[in-house]
Amino acid sequence: MLFAPIGPSGQASLSRARVAIVGMGALGTVLSNHMVRAGVGYVRLIDRDFVEPSNLQRQMLYDEEDAASSSPKAVAAAERLRKINSLVDIEPIVTDLNRTNAEELLGGVDIILDGSDNFAVRFLINDISLKLGIPWIYGGAVSSRGVSMTVLPGETPCLRCMFGQAPAQGTAETCDTSGVIGPIIHVVASHQAAEALKLLVGDLEHLNRKMMHWDLWHNLFSSIDVSGARKPDCPACGLHHLEYLEADIEGETIQSLCGRNSVQIQPVEPASLNLSERAELLRPLGKVELNPFLLKFHINEEQKLVIFPDGRCIVQGTDDIVTAKSLYSRYVGM
Repeated sequence: MLFAPIGPSGQASLSRARVAIVGMGALGTVLSNHMVRAGVGYVRLIDRDFVEPSNLQRQMLYDEEDAASSSPKAVAAAERLRKINSLVDIEPIVTDLNRTNAEELLGGVDIILDGSDNFAVRFLINDISLKLGIPWIYGGAVSSRGVSMTVLPGETPCLRCMFGQAPAQGTAETCDTSGVIGPIIHVVASHQAAEALKLLVGDLEHLNRKMMHWDLWHNLFSSIDVSGARKPDCPACGLHHLEYLEADIEGETIQSLCGRNSVQIQPVEPASLNLSERAELLRPLGKVELNPFLLKFHINEEQKLVIFPDGRCIVQGTDDIVTAKSLYSRYVGM
């Protein structure tokens, strides 16, 4: 409240604000930390994944205990954040954001913050933003480089104006091929958070309307004026074809995961699995780990299935979709 551009009235606006964060990995942990500490009234945390030891290098809300218990990221983050600011209403949602649930999960908020790790999800967020008229802030980081841009539906260029379509599989850098250092995560997410605060208190005059680029290792910084980049023939904001919201079902429900040597399979129709019963069925076939949120089945030393109650499965130990589908079909059923 002592910071003049926010002040008491701005802080009151923040306390009434509603924010959704997509992805509770590296960017998402920093974004949620800023939103909760700033006193945003309601924060929805959406993530499909669980904490692993390799996350701890850059995903700042988690610790070794979270990794040892395979805690869902959204749940572990919510528990930590509630200890920081008990006045904030924090809703963790352990699920995969996809075309079947995106409108429900991203509706009813004032802004959407991107903490995801792939363009399919970002283009889906972009479609929902345009359909519902909700601003969102894109962010991405790999290696020592990062990028961020704010999208105001009907006013600024959208993400598809800038990138057209998702990169072909295998052509873009990932955490697995290039690694990532923690400081670039904080730079990108802190920029996103600052822009979110401006939007939430209504200070549009000082909103950054450029695409920002950083490379911390090579001491590079640039900003690109994108004010004239909005395209009349953009499939999304120009022609109003929300292709990712109406995507091909298999392409939408089977995805390789960034930097994980893993494939996620999401059933077309959500299931309702009894994980305890499933664990007993799988126990004679290999090592089984079970907690209230997920079942982890070790097929061999390299390959594992992480099964969730809604039938979603992360197949670890392969990035081949055909192999992943075969293992899913064998042990879970398609």
